[in-house]
Amino acid sequence: MADAEDVAQDVWLRAAGADLRDIGDLGAWLVTVAARRSYDILKSARLRRESYVGPWLPEPLLTSTGRVAAGTRRESVTSAMLLIMEELSPPERVAFVLHDVLGLGFGKIAEVLDVSVPGARQLASRARRRVVKAKQSTPQASNAERERVLTVFRAAYEAGDLAGLVRPLHPEAVYVTDGDGQVSAARKLIHGGESVAEVMVRVGRQRQPDRIDLVEIGGELALVFHREGRVFSVDTVQITDGLITAYRRVMNPGKLARV
Repeated sequence: MADAEDVAQDVWLRAAGADLRDIGDLGAWLVTVAARRSYDILKSARLRRESYVGPWLPEPLLTSTGRVAAGTRRESVTSAMLLIMEELSPPERVAFVLHDVLGLGFGKIAEVLDVSVPGARQLASRARRRVVKAKQSTPQASNAERERVLTVFRAAYEAGDLAGLVRPLHPEAVYVTDGDGQVSAARKLIHGGESVAEVMVRVGRQRQPDRIDLVEIGGELALVFHREGRVFSVDTVQITDGLITAYRRVMNPGKLARV
């Protein structure tokens, strides 16, 4: 979010100092300027990620308060989609988002990436294939199913009920925590429904939350844990056939400030 705010500020300053009367399509011009700055940030983010402590997860985006820009599909900001995006190279990601999400033409995309128009088209096509393949392997649960599973999970967590936590977890579920070394968090993935449930019960006893809210994060329901007057974690899940196959917990304080 901080990077996005920096981009917006840079675009505003650029627009304020430009003669906009000579610009035929102001919307496309603004998107192009933002995309160039975002591309620079994406390339530097790859270097920053190399020094990240433990697993990395996307910053939670609170979408229940209208923080998703008009015209942007909510499915494009889900935790699962943002993780897929991280697997793309910066040029692939820029080409895909500009064309498939924002509808920009390949001529403008080629200018942003300093490639040929066929090259821009190829980057977007390659990214699209990878995104489609990843989405097909991780089908999305309906909102009703997500609410049902999370409600059951929350009740078991609050009760410290180990058996109750195991039931909504897939036997091969994976537990991922993002703390970046700033808080106590597992630095390796934990595999297996029973192992995940045991960890959750232990953490719940050690750091009992004041409350657990069902909140829309990235266009999907998630669990927000509050403790000692602040957000302790934001937990998103991947659900397949009614069971949690991936449980992702963001604890990095720097990523929770805007929730």
